[in-house]
Amino acid sequence: MFWVLATLILPLWSLMVGYRYVNREKLPQEGAFILSPNHYSEIDPIAMGAAVWHLGRAPRFMAKASLFKVPVLGWFLRRSGQIPVERSNRGGTAAPIRAAEELVEKGRGVIIYPEGSLTRDPDLWPMRGKTGAVRLALQHGIPLIPCAHWGTQELMPRYGKKIRPFPRKRITVIIGDPVDLSDFEGKPLDQKAFADATDRLMSAISELLGQIRYEKPPAERWDPSQNNQTETGKF
Repeated sequence: MFWVLATLILPLWSLMVGYRYVNREKLPQEGAFILSPNHYSEIDPIAMGAAVWHLGRAPRFMAKASLFKVPVLGWFLRRSGQIPVERSNRGGTAAPIRAAEELVEKGRGVIIYPEGSLTRDPDLWPMRGKTGAVRLALQHGIPLIPCAHWGTQELMPRYGKKIRPFPRKRITVIIGDPVDLSDFEGKPLDQKAFADATDRLMSAISELLGQIRYEKPPAERWDPSQNNQTETGKF
């Protein structure tokens, strides 16, 4: 299925996008991993999926369940092993976590956006993160790799629905070292531990993004709840 998707998507995508990779050797070429990038455009998953494919691994995502209900797209998502996640608690979290565990047990990679939605930060810096990625990493000993990219906003602005393919865009992708979570080993994995580990992950992503933007990340991450914003939906 990945070869089918690559054959259908990549030739057209390559007409619109060229990549520049920084630290590409840091993406594992075998074994399980969790890759956690920043998120600021609806087209980010395609951009990251193509990047990971070019770097030699098959991309799998934990994606919002509503996408699996879209005709044709939902079929491709299921056939390629993507993992549906309910944003509310009504659907529970056990099913996607079990599916993710199966992927990592087979030595596959999972891409998880720790922000859970497009960033609300007005300057497109990563906002406050959610704990899903670090929970999976800590509970199952999976390498958690921060990642950042910059340039997709030129192809499709945040909350935009129209692609601007010309002139051809440049997307820079930087891969970081696995987040050091060794100090959590042997300690209770409570909400505070997950929150502290998530903050560490978001700091790593912000630092990587600062490198490719040639800017210094803000000292404090954007918190939608403190700015009268919801964390999902358009703003």
